[in-house]
Amino acid sequence: MRSNRGSLKAELRSAVQPTEEQLRRFEEFLAKKYKRKVPLHWEKDEALRQGFRLQVGADMYDWTLPGRVRQFRDYVRHLEAGSNDILPLMRQAVENWTVAVAPEEIGEVVTVDGEIATVRGLDHAQYGEVLVFASGVKGMVQDLRRDGLSCILFSAGEEVSAGSMVRRTLKTAGMPVGEEYLGRVVDALGVPLDGKGRITAESYRPIETPAPGILDRQPVNAPMETGLLAIDSMFPIGRGQRELIIGDRQTGKTSIALDTILNQKGKDVVCVYVAIGQKTSSVAQIVENLSRRGAMEYTAVVSAPASASAALQYIAPYAGCALGEFFMRQGRDVLIVYDDLSKHAIAYRTLSLLLERSPGREAYPGDVFYLHSRLLERAAHLSDELGGGSMTALPIVETQAGDVSAYIPTNIISITDGQIFLEEDLFFAGQRPAVNVGLSVSRVGGAAQTKAMRSAAGAIRLDLAQYREMEVFTQFSSDLDEATKRQLAYGQGLMRLLRQSRYAPFAQHQQVVILVSAMAHVMQDVPLEEQDAFRARLLAAVEEEVPDLCSRIDRTGQLTEEDREEIVNLARDTLAAYNGKRGG
Repeated sequence: MRSNRGSLKAELRSAVQPTEEQLRRFEEFLAKKYKRKVPLHWEKDEALRQGFRLQVGADMYDWTLPGRVRQFRDYVRHLEAGSNDILPLMRQAVENWTVAVAPEEIGEVVTVDGEIATVRGLDHAQYGEVLVFASGVKGMVQDLRRDGLSCILFSAGEEVSAGSMVRRTLKTAGMPVGEEYLGRVVDALGVPLDGKGRITAESYRPIETPAPGILDRQPVNAPMETGLLAIDSMFPIGRGQRELIIGDRQTGKTSIALDTILNQKGKDVVCVYVAIGQKTSSVAQIVENLSRRGAMEYTAVVSAPASASAALQYIAPYAGCALGEFFMRQGRDVLIVYDDLSKHAIAYRTLSLLLERSPGREAYPGDVFYLHSRLLERAAHLSDELGGGSMTALPIVETQAGDVSAYIPTNIISITDGQIFLEEDLFFAGQRPAVNVGLSVSRVGGAAQTKAMRSAAGAIRLDLAQYREMEVFTQFSSDLDEATKRQLAYGQGLMRLLRQSRYAPFAQHQQVVILVSAMAHVMQDVPLEEQDAFRARLLAAVEEEVPDLCSRIDRTGQLTEEDREEIVNLARDTLAAYNGKRGG
């Protein structure tokens, strides 16, 4: 044990007293290893029935049977990485393995307070390094102090007690990654939660990595279509963008994210859904919905439910991001959803208060902005030299009574490239998705829209803004002229047109057909309650009569004037037939 910085003491533990010859060999080893004479003291330990354990300062040499088994297990795990044939590896391991004479740095638990353990003796431990406690519980170094360090625990603190031993792993907290994670539900450490068996990882990525630099990125110019008419027409999201979904509880935030995942089917996009602080039943329902619609084939779910420790909830979005980066670095497009970062901030606040960090506004520590900025900055569209892959982030934040000026919402609004604001009044009025046109914005804008969508959308956002202003003004007047009535009817029709059922995203050609017809005022005379039926009939007619036009729009993203005219004429013919059927 270490008495001060300049002197060392060695303590040898075993169940049987060593012989004079064994003591002499231990002293020779210490003198050779530490270049000086180190006092050696033997102490009897009945628990160590097979072998010796030598501790020199913070270094531990474990020659007991459990220690040798652990060394062998680590050795085999290292050989096994990236291989499916285990038998030759086991044979090779048995033939080549020898007990390592290498020190392990061992510390001692001083106190355990909930999910925080204070440790001393690990003088060389680093921030973010994983520690293993005597009970097998793992933790991560979160605070480095002069007299020791503080570690957050990934499981119940009851299994860790003061005075127990803890050792370094020399590995930073990370996430095993690979193709086999698609279609699976795992926790923040990569452990399967779905009961479908073991996952073979291809590699291991640290959960915390620097965001790509400016020279490693290229402009965001390809659309990440949500399939939601209200968003793709007015607030387009690009591949590599960070678009915030924000609103009160139960206003459809998760539904927008799930519809976006469903809309990536057949588009070679990998999706990662990170559930933070949610009920386990809610996560199970989401997985069931994705599975039923064939979306789990290209989706991985990282779950840190409300029942998980605050430490697992804290690292969950970083673990999901590491998994997404694995695919992005392969040149693939990734969509990652963080649901939600409000609960993530609460988990971090809990840990910070237990770590005795100074609380600031709303009791959050001062570095809570950095908490989310270093996560969301990792979303990018990489340069062609790095493969050209992208990762699009859709963080979700919950507001209280629509207050976007609270601490966490304002932080994340300033980090992201735009926000989709969902309004409670619109939601309960039946407008779903309940997108507030005035408060929502995409700072990438038309750069991430196809020419067909940009041309079809036209001035829809301006028309809706005029309608909302006129609607407020006309509340104070009962005598309206004919032009105002038609303007109001047109605005009401547009609002009804933007309503969309859950789990029913539109393809690009369907959105273009609807928008072109609406902006040409074809649907203006259709009663509001019949808008959905007419829209379905119009889409069926277009796909039946001009399938080449539909496939060309989806394939090229182009819309010519001839195409526009053809859609308008077909819409008018469909309207005439629809009115005739109604009249008959």
